[in-house]
Amino acid sequence: MTKRIFISADHGMAIIYFLQSDVVSTLLAAGVEVVVLTDDDTKEKIASRFTQPGLTFEGLRLKQANDYAKKVSPRWQWLLTYLRRVGGSRRINTEAMDSHIWEVWGENGWKFRLGIWMPSALMIPLLRNFSFARKFLIRMQNRFTPTPGLYTDLFDKYQPDMVIASTPGWRMDRYLLRESAKRGIPNMTVIVGWDNSSSYNVSGADVQWATCWSELQKEELVKGSDWNPEHVHVGGIPSYDGYFRKQWLMPRDEYFKLHGLHPQRKLISYASSFVHFAPNFPNIEALAKLVSSDALAEPSQLLIRLHPSHFQDKPKIFADERAQVFELEKKYPNVHVVQPVALGGSLGYYGGEDMDEKSSMMAYSDVVVTVYSTMLVETAVHDTPMIAATIDTPGGWNKPKKFSLSLKEIGNWPTHKRFREAKAGRVATTEKELRSMLNAYLKNPSLDYPERRKFIEDEITSTDGMSGKRTAEFILKVLNS
Repeated sequence: MTKRIFISADHGMAIIYFLQSDVVSTLLAAGVEVVVLTDDDTKEKIASRFTQPGLTFEGLRLKQANDYAKKVSPRWQWLLTYLRRVGGSRRINTEAMDSHIWEVWGENGWKFRLGIWMPSALMIPLLRNFSFARKFLIRMQNRFTPTPGLYTDLFDKYQPDMVIASTPGWRMDRYLLRESAKRGIPNMTVIVGWDNSSSYNVSGADVQWATCWSELQKEELVKGSDWNPEHVHVGGIPSYDGYFRKQWLMPRDEYFKLHGLHPQRKLISYASSFVHFAPNFPNIEALAKLVSSDALAEPSQLLIRLHPSHFQDKPKIFADERAQVFELEKKYPNVHVVQPVALGGSLGYYGGEDMDEKSSMMAYSDVVVTVYSTMLVETAVHDTPMIAATIDTPGGWNKPKKFSLSLKEIGNWPTHKRFREAKAGRVATTEKELRSMLNAYLKNPSLDYPERRKFIEDEITSTDGMSGKRTAEFILKVLNS
């Protein structure tokens, strides 16, 4: 009998992982039928782009899922989600989780702090120290499964043999995974983000299998979230296969013409990141001044890639920074701005529509600058020198009830610490340091080359462009066991 799999793709990164790699195509070639559940508003657009025999698209009903989260015991559900987010074992680096604890404190009033934050804070040591407490938390969450289920009709219609999600219930996929577990259907999570296994911890449902990027992520899942090591597969990251194959790379002259770049000037690119914690503008302004003066070793130009959050309507501070960046483009010569392409719906600017843009930017830049973005890993794949810039604005966002965190203080988050310890790139805390590091790379592009290669091998394991096929083969192995 034909096997059938549900895949939850509730984020643009999941679209890339499953549909812009070999994962789904390999499953289809093996005779497996795949039903992709994704954003309701963009489902038809995605379906028209990826249509293949055996591949069906359905809506994820995210509006209904959000309504359930907000209307059925909303405080309990919020509390369980919060504890799940920060309750990973202390056997792993907890810096990212700790920052979220203080973010919630800083963005809520005293009634909330006394009524919810402080009682929950008493529970965190239990979760951090005892696996039984983390397992109990998962059981508590299972109480919140819509009845009838949000997806009952889809389960009845398709009778899936497995359910796969891009998180183990950290997002709204938790209701789909809980319903699959309740029905006794095997389920699996894939790890789509570099920091996912260290920044989000306890599962939001009973999930049996996982596939991740590296042994480093596997250790975070096993030690931080109590995963059975025999059920965690290291398959690399399928989303980057296209980088290794150079399938998204535009011709250099075409890319430079697209953005009005000077073919003889060195290209420095800046990828905005961590805008939720602190302004990126000091980094960007420092770079704009450097390329527009004689401060660098070579005549240079700057390409600024805005962050998806810059296009959120609320809070307004993100849109205000976007406007500042566009004004900077007008003010300084040799400064250009590129914005990510929007897919629409809840996927927003994370739809994976511009992988050619991202790949070409990283490949043709002489140096890529960001904060501690995942683009450090992606840039290393392209063997381009990179700098993590952490020039702070005093006071951060300086807005009431908007938590700010110094960019210098996030250097000990798990992935950021590994980047620094790998010495795969440089970290600039001042404009003077930034200038010095840019000049070093402009003079010697091969600087830190061995460290970049080792960094990639450690963080993503597979560099042969075959992670999609390898991951699909693991899925098939579990499906047929």
